[in-house]
Amino acid sequence: MEKKQVPLRLSPKLYAAIASWAEDDFRSINGQIEYLLTECVKQRKKDGKYVPHDLDPKMELDI
Repeated sequence: MEKKQVPLRLSPKLYAAIASWAEDDFRSINGQIEYLLTECVKQRKKDGKYVPHDLDPKMELDI
């Protein structure tokens, strides 16, 4: 399966948060973004809703 390349712009704060999370999960930043998107799509398919609001406390990110 060939993967599509998608240009992505992230704020420095969001990038740093994802990079830190990726390091905690032993993934590359690209792998972490792909994992997060995959999980969101699975959740939406499962219950027709977006990720629950109570999943994590809101972070102050300039996104």
